[in-house]
Amino acid sequence: MRLTFLVQSNVKMPPVVGDAQGTTLSFHEDGRTGRIGPRPEPVLVLVLECGRPRAGSIRFRLSDLTGVTLGRGPERRGEHVGTELIVRVPDKWMSSKHARIEPSFGRWVLTDTESKNGSIVDGHTTKRAVLTDGSLIELGHTLFIFFERLPVDAEAPSLIELTPSDGPPGFATLMPVWNTELTRLRQIASSEIPMLIEGESGTGKEVIARAIHDQSNRHGAFVPVNCGALPENLVESELFGYKKGAFSGAQTDHPGLVRTADAGTLFLDEIGDLPLSLQAKILRALEEKQFERVGGTAPLKVDVRVVAATNRNLKAAVAARQYREDLYFRLSVFPIVIPPLRDRPKDIPTLARYFIDKFCRDLNKPPLALSPAAEDELRTYGWPGNVRELQNCIERAAILTEGDTIHPRHLSLSFRGPTLAAPIEGEDGPWSKIDLSGTLADASKRTLLEVERRKIVQALKEAGGNLGAAAEILQVSYKALAAKVKDHGLE
Repeated sequence: MRLTFLVQSNVKMPPVVGDAQGTTLSFHEDGRTGRIGPRPEPVLVLVLECGRPRAGSIRFRLSDLTGVTLGRGPERRGEHVGTELIVRVPDKWMSSKHARIEPSFGRWVLTDTESKNGSIVDGHTTKRAVLTDGSLIELGHTLFIFFERLPVDAEAPSLIELTPSDGPPGFATLMPVWNTELTRLRQIASSEIPMLIEGESGTGKEVIARAIHDQSNRHGAFVPVNCGALPENLVESELFGYKKGAFSGAQTDHPGLVRTADAGTLFLDEIGDLPLSLQAKILRALEEKQFERVGGTAPLKVDVRVVAATNRNLKAAVAARQYREDLYFRLSVFPIVIPPLRDRPKDIPTLARYFIDKFCRDLNKPPLALSPAAEDELRTYGWPGNVRELQNCIERAAILTEGDTIHPRHLSLSFRGPTLAAPIEGEDGPWSKIDLSGTLADASKRTLLEVERRKIVQALKEAGGNLGAAAEILQVSYKALAAKVKDHGLE
């Protein structure tokens, strides 16, 4: 498994003169090849085509360009014309000359040119906007992200398809800080030192642990243990094994999970739930590479690499004398903190695309499209269950979708996310039927009216401007929607 900055992709871009093909995008200096390390520069990433979620992502370097023209074309294509770049996307909702991005006094500016459906930057329809780091650009049903200073290998091509990773989606990221952590992880994975993975439930701690094992070149097994799921009176015997006759019911020798992981990796999940009485024994196994079975008298040698994980604050547990300080420092030689999904909003379209592709293949279904309204809900929902919850959500949507497009009703997020808008009674019933789900952090960034307007615009785009169809998508009456359209000046 390659722990590099990679994004799932199936469609190849046509060759660009002077660009190396088949190159992956990685953010680390390679001393063996002598390649120059990454340098921050302006970059545009085509993240997602809602109508073709499996089409993959494309990265465009902007530092040597005088402008980028974005518009509709019969196929996805990037073409250099002098110092200009022309990007075509087969999105019927985009105009042939939709928008242009060009440098101006040290910044990059997007200008809507001849579009019919408008250009949206960070949730606001605009004719001209100064782009900031991480700006989300919506043109038709296609999403781009602008990075003002994204680290890029100096020898990387100016236009490249971000190739798929060999493993699970935990390593697909558009977040430079998280990618730096993954690069460090890759560099240390082949060592013997213990590692501590911290993160909320559902962030993919076991995925990371398995990747560490795969990179370690250890020929033994990967043995996962959920310390919180084992009854306290059985933890010691399950971990370290027991001798025949050690206790009532011990009719045979039992090797234990530590012994099973010999020459491999022992993954101790929820290590914060390990009883204090056993923490000293784990510490001894780490430091002396030996342990004793229950009922045994002679120590047994073992060659095991320990990777631990927790969603608890172990520093606070140590301060409260609920956790051994010496074990904590022994485990945290190399700590890695997995950010929650709500802190990785730019990765949500990439992860959603990965899961759509996976479950369509698993269910033997044709490729499903993702409606802009559904994409918007995925991106603004709080995801308290993190990547695991997103995976479950997409799997459910793939099963429930009978047509060729995933809509918000297939996601069922409105029943779980906090509602931002208070009920607004109208002539034909409560306008509050429109789902304005989002995170509490999101509420601080947008006013309720902005969120409401965004939902209406997305529904109208999805319905091709048909007010009746948009009202059906939003599950409100025609008159209520017409009134809101007028209030927001969308006529």
